[in-house]
Amino acid sequence: MTAPTARDAPRIPVRPVPRPPLERLLRRPGTRAVLLAGSRDPNAKLTVVLIDDYGPSFVVKVPTTRAAARVVQREGAILRRLAELGLGSLATTLPRPLGYLEHCGLPALACTALLGTPMSVGYHGWRHTARRRSVGADLRIAGDWLADLQRRTAGPTAPVTLLADALDAIGRRFPDHPGLPAALPRLAAAACRLAAERTPRTVVHGDYWFGNLLVDRGRVVGVVDWECGQPAGEPLRDVARFAVSYALYLDRHVAPGARVPGHRSLRADRWGAGIAHAAAGRGWFGELVHEHVSGALERLGANGGRWREVLLAGVADVAATADHPGFARDHLNLLIELAGDPADPPAPGVVAAGDESPGEESTGVTDVSGDEPTGVTDPAGALR
Repeated sequence: MTAPTARDAPRIPVRPVPRPPLERLLRRPGTRAVLLAGSRDPNAKLTVVLIDDYGPSFVVKVPTTRAAARVVQREGAILRRLAELGLGSLATTLPRPLGYLEHCGLPALACTALLGTPMSVGYHGWRHTARRRSVGADLRIAGDWLADLQRRTAGPTAPVTLLADALDAIGRRFPDHPGLPAALPRLAAAACRLAAERTPRTVVHGDYWFGNLLVDRGRVVGVVDWECGQPAGEPLRDVARFAVSYALYLDRHVAPGARVPGHRSLRADRWGAGIAHAAAGRGWFGELVHEHVSGALERLGANGGRWREVLLAGVADVAATADHPGFARDHLNLLIELAGDPADPPAPGVVAAGDESPGEESTGVTDVSGDEPTGVTDPAGALR
């Protein structure tokens, strides 16, 4: 038999299927709602967890503007693509899209709930980032999940243009930044070195930071907030984003100017001090970041010696894409600072003068609250 073509098919008028209103679902008997997270970005999305007698049933991402609605629909589209890929056991760590509800005339995305503890809970725990063992475990399990995703979705190879693409976008976004012209030659040289490497195109999360990872018993059990995802993109974007975001908040709970516990050569003396510390390869943290990034480069078939260029690309990528303009500009200022440092970083594993030994801790914590980091998109669907 031959299937009928579209020309042969009868023309039946198609009517849009109305989306059920979110309010009706919230009023359903036995349903409880928890507002899990609200983004601080200009085009904010709210995340609502719906719970019944058996626990979390599903998660709804609710846009607050039309621009946010387009982002929510983009996330729904990438999640549908991922559901069709056949990711095996990895599929259980991804939200499954169920459809759309309506709220104030905008589409709200409903997905299955994932159970786990956000990695950010441990990150902000007492002295967690002051200990090499706990930091190393975070980097390892985040890298392991990412390696599994990239192995399962690897396609043809292409040059690594992450830094070059970000610099182009930065030029359009910040055309009048006074510090950019002087920094561009060094950044362009780093982009050329990185573009000489090739990696396979893979599925990309796009915002792979510790707030979007759910963990349980020493492994990643869920990855949420796929609104920046791509079905085939630059895999080093996720590698760089995790390393840069993890380094950014090392000084979150330290008084201005104080030494960061566990990192004797790191002080909370400027924005992005933790990233600069990592990019310089200082201390045990710099060594772990180097291993995390260079290991991913080599696994993807590239030169592990380009790890610092990948970190620069990660900073540039946030400057180019962050929804919050102030957060983007902070990253650009840091990128210019890093590009202007002519000194080569010390060899990984070499403790800089005044730095701590790998297992040593220090004092000076002034605040150990578990607040979520600012400036990065909040976790969507992260349940404890």
